[in-house]
Amino acid sequence: MDSNKKYWKGLEELNKSPEFVEKNKHEFAEPIPIEEVLSGGGLSSKTPRRDFLKALGFGVGAVTLAACQKVPVHKSIPYLIKPEEVTPGVASYYSSTYDGSAILVKTREGRPIKVEGNPNDLLGKGGLSAQAQASVLELYDTSRIKDPQQNGSDSSWASVDAFVKNELAAIAASGKTISIVTSTIHSPSTQAVIADFILKYPTAKHVSYDAVSYTGIIKANQNSFGKAVLPHYNFQNADVIVSFGADFLGTWISGEEFSRQYVSNRNNKSLEAKKMSRHIQFESGMSMTGTNADVRIAIKPSEEGPALVNLYNALSGTTLPGSKKLTTANADKAIQLVATELKAAKGRALVVCGSNDVATQVLVNAINSLLGSYGTTIDLDNPSRQYAGNDGDIVDFVTQAKNGSVGAAIFLDANPAYDYHSADAVKEALKNVRLKVSLSDHADETTALCNVVAPNHHYLESWGDDSSVEGYYTVMQPTINPVNNTRQAEQSLLIWSDNAVKDYYTYVRNNWNNNLLAKGGLSGQAGWETLLQKGFILAPAVAAGSYTFNLDLNAVAQTILSQSAKLVAGDNKFELQIYQSVGMRDGKKANNPWLQEMPDPVSKVTWDNYAAMSPADIKRLSLEEFELVEIEANGYKVSLPVLSQPGQAAGTVSVAVGYGRTAAGLVGNSVGKNAYPFHTFRNGTFQTTAVASLNGTGDLFPLSQTQTHHSIEGRNIIREATFTEYKKNPAINSGSEGEHEKYDLWENTNEDHIHARPVYDWVMAIDLNACTGCGACIVACNAENNIPVVGKDEVGRRREMHWIRIDRYYSYNDDGNGSAVTRERDIAKLDDLTNVTVIHQPMLCQHCDHAPCETVCPVLATVHSSEGLNQMAYNRCVGTRYCANNCPYKVRRFNWFNYWNDSRFDNYLNNEHTQLVLNPDVTTRFRGVMEKCSMCVQRIQAGKLQAKIEKRPLRDGEIKVACQQTCSANAIVFGNRNDKNSEVYKALQSERTYYVLEELNTKPGIGYQVKVRNTSSELQA
Repeated sequence: MDSNKKYWKGLEELNKSPEFVEKNKHEFAEPIPIEEVLSGGGLSSKTPRRDFLKALGFGVGAVTLAACQKVPVHKSIPYLIKPEEVTPGVASYYSSTYDGSAILVKTREGRPIKVEGNPNDLLGKGGLSAQAQASVLELYDTSRIKDPQQNGSDSSWASVDAFVKNELAAIAASGKTISIVTSTIHSPSTQAVIADFILKYPTAKHVSYDAVSYTGIIKANQNSFGKAVLPHYNFQNADVIVSFGADFLGTWISGEEFSRQYVSNRNNKSLEAKKMSRHIQFESGMSMTGTNADVRIAIKPSEEGPALVNLYNALSGTTLPGSKKLTTANADKAIQLVATELKAAKGRALVVCGSNDVATQVLVNAINSLLGSYGTTIDLDNPSRQYAGNDGDIVDFVTQAKNGSVGAAIFLDANPAYDYHSADAVKEALKNVRLKVSLSDHADETTALCNVVAPNHHYLESWGDDSSVEGYYTVMQPTINPVNNTRQAEQSLLIWSDNAVKDYYTYVRNNWNNNLLAKGGLSGQAGWETLLQKGFILAPAVAAGSYTFNLDLNAVAQTILSQSAKLVAGDNKFELQIYQSVGMRDGKKANNPWLQEMPDPVSKVTWDNYAAMSPADIKRLSLEEFELVEIEANGYKVSLPVLSQPGQAAGTVSVAVGYGRTAAGLVGNSVGKNAYPFHTFRNGTFQTTAVASLNGTGDLFPLSQTQTHHSIEGRNIIREATFTEYKKNPAINSGSEGEHEKYDLWENTNEDHIHARPVYDWVMAIDLNACTGCGACIVACNAENNIPVVGKDEVGRRREMHWIRIDRYYSYNDDGNGSAVTRERDIAKLDDLTNVTVIHQPMLCQHCDHAPCETVCPVLATVHSSEGLNQMAYNRCVGTRYCANNCPYKVRRFNWFNYWNDSRFDNYLNNEHTQLVLNPDVTTRFRGVMEKCSMCVQRIQAGKLQAKIEKRPLRDGEIKVACQQTCSANAIVFGNRNDKNSEVYKALQSERTYYVLEELNTKPGIGYQVKVRNTSSELQA
């Protein structure tokens, strides 16, 4: 580890605040309230005391009774006529699609319980986002609409169909517009259904918009090259990547796909070939992509446009109007150095920008044209179909509805009453619309304004298809019969338009037979069955062409300069930036508790949004951490808790959209505040920046963060090196630092693992250069291992139950003295914590061969298996928590409540309907016991059993743990160390491999690869 690096998790740890010091004097945040529980006071009056053992299954002595409780016996009814495709106890898998990615859906006894990425998927190559992993839970959401409705009351499908058809006929005869309002649709069959609907009703119009818009890029490409498309970016072809506010590893366009591409030039394989891409990030708020950058420069939103003008001038040798000196320290120098690096990488360079402004994106096009990026890192001929909405269309719809020219509005996967910049304008406009139909499967803010609700199926109940990238087509098939009395939205449109084909399955089949199967070289029934098995087809790609930029940029630069000047905040105001959080995105999934409780990759906040500000600004305004501040911009005012965010540009504040829902459901309602009204519509697009006033209220609103629940106390946990150092000595930071005298309590500690474990030795390797910190592994682990959601209050008490966490470490340079005076001086050098670097580290049970937890358990509840796994016998555990106290990695979790069966958690998973998502191969743990990562032992046993049935050896890669399987970046590798040809064995032989706290001689089963950054002394922040 670099001796000049100091690592810390949060400001309270860095500054050694009294509250932090006091909390960390004790291993546990609070003692077990045995007396309170035994007297009955420990149970809320809302909690039914269903039996004596449950009330006592909480403390030390009392838990011994709970450990012996019998599982309730339910009468089971065997299959009289067993469905051919269902074998009790054996999982079935179906191919389907989620948001354009090919997926596999695992079902047990007819219940979908888990989704996985299709290993051959074009986008994620088997990886999935947190949102995709969490989508299975929404199938069992009790707040889903259960029946069709008319005028707020339940109705029948026959009544709804008759009413809607009569209304549509009358409206069409009147000449008024029938608007079908949707988010971007990239399903070929759904697009065909809408086209057929418009043929039936010539006054119908498709209005497509996205809550988070990319209209600026699409219009810029139309202006620049005559192609109104969203490009398909190829980060794997880029040696130098420069991003201006584009969170391309997180929320920008296709984070999972871009992560896979990006990491391919930075992972173990690339480094061993002495190759590594270079990534420079300019941004205001600390994004997930910014945390992964080699160099990050914090700039204000008002400086983004001028910075791009300066970069163009440096690349082209011209002087466009609009260039000016940037106020951020070293930003001008960085632009000049970046220009030099981009020139050197011409043909293998890429510049991206997160702005939705057309002029800004036109300038980005000009820069990429100078760099020869089109045809290599940017593909306009095989474009993305994602986010194809037009901001102007939704503005026109609201205007036309207000003036009475819209007779009907049909909403599909669109919620403008929440995510439009003026919800009041939408509500007023819809008062003048005669027929308002919602096709949503969940009640939402727009559904509440509709007089007809025709609830849609969940995607796991549906037939369909998708094509998120040109030439790539995926199929969707149902994995369960409809849970409620719902109907697929496309079928409703077919019925209402008197289509000759009223069954949507038949419609999809016909569309594939006539138009799509041939693109993949398939045909007929055999081709259809092949498609359902494979899940997708890939048509031959069009050769990506190069494009030359020929527009005059003087007017473009003048526009950028004018718009940037309007963003400059004076008179103690701030530049406000609106962004998407990685977990919540645009807010459509706000009622999903797995996503609400997933810690933000940067701030580690759960269950809320907040106003992120630089620590210097908070100090200047004399604000307290978590103090509510009133933010006002564009005529909208809201109060949010302030959060000190290292890396935030001074004079700026960042707020996430996707929160503040009022009609999401029990989970999502009133979580955070709505930031969409801060958007403005300017020059044909929605803008995500504004000038805001900010005033403290004096009231505190604590946020529930997970990061500083444990202090690292300066221990040797993170190791990193520069690419230059690595090329000179690949082993520079691996291995133990210095010699440690080791004492063992175990016999035969020096025996070779192969001798000690002749068949299997399960271990894991984690590449810190590949992990982006996205958190998808957390949600995948929740779904696979029945990990309960505990809610904001419990997280605030350090009681989150996640078996894997992603630790986020900030770092700064230090002279190694370590004194308080030195530390204060080094902090000052950071320009008030603006220039910090960040590292993400997945942390889970290390499955130590010399496990400290095993030596202190008085009842032998935690034991070591013959295959190297640290295992938990839950029925033995009496809840002493000695093991958690003795674990140096702090990865064990204590069940304070029976989260699966306690009425205080009704909003999350405590109901029989939602519990259908549970994995029957993993027991749900009960109150008063410890739990932690099991390395998905159920998957290990299933893999071994399958190999035994087939009478063959277990193949490497056949068993993938949940966190590994969902990782788009392939940062996690699991396998048998005894197999010297296995991927994990080879990964652990890397010269970058080290073991966390190996000086303690716990002999962990998880090895980490050192973080390497491609920095230069000239441009290192």
